[in-house]
Amino acid sequence: MRELILAALVAATPPALASAEGPSGPREVPSDEVVTARSDGRRTMGRLPANLGRAVLGVFHADNVVPLIAGGTAAATASFADEEVRAQAVSLDWGEELETGAGPVWSSVFVVGMFTAGRLSHGTRFRAMTYDMLDAAVVNFGYTELVKVAVGRERPNGEDNKSFPSGHTSNAFTLATVAHLHYGWKVGVPAYLLAGLVGASRIQQDKHYLSDVVAGAVLGYVVGRTVVRVNGRPLPEGVRGVSLQVQPILGRRTRGLAVALSY
Repeated sequence: MRELILAALVAATPPALASAEGPSGPREVPSDEVVTARSDGRRTMGRLPANLGRAVLGVFHADNVVPLIAGGTAAATASFADEEVRAQAVSLDWGEELETGAGPVWSSVFVVGMFTAGRLSHGTRFRAMTYDMLDAAVVNFGYTELVKVAVGRERPNGEDNKSFPSGHTSNAFTLATVAHLHYGWKVGVPAYLLAGLVGASRIQQDKHYLSDVVAGAVLGYVVGRTVVRVNGRPLPEGVRGVSLQVQPILGRRTRGLAVALSY
């Protein structure tokens, strides 16, 4: 049972989440693991809030250190070509329809539609993938908006200060990564290509720089692989929901309150 301890005077860090990917990075999810994940109650509506919380924390797992460092380096390198790529991209005329289709409205319709289809499906792999898509889309949105506000980079067209990272791109790569890890490269390759086109359309529409798009792709990839890893782990025996325990901390020189959230 995992516990996140928050106390007025005492704090403990939760243990690292076990990885379903292995030491070599993300991998496809075998069908027997998907069946297990569904049968132990992991991917259910009742556990969605807890799974969202686990994914938020899971982004900081050691398995993501390499892609985050590599992606950060790639984004920093791409920034040197931001203006040159922008000048070439905006002279073209092709990205408006793709940008609209990958926007928040139609993207949300797609994710909710897939999730609904998954709930009605008897195919365990498809059911698990669509659940992870919804989970990952929500987590990715939260992280994307947080970084946008923290960085405050102005868009190339001067519209606002939410240029970094590209939300369209991060969402597209989140969904592509989830699809890849559940169905392998036969689905992953076209999904990543489509996600890349979404990112390119944002540059062409003068909404983002190249470095914004690279950063969005990295964030989406990390969030997608995290959600599949976290949701793919069987629940510890005896854990089937979220429980909250509150205990006083009393000592000769210590007074406090410990709150234990188990999920």
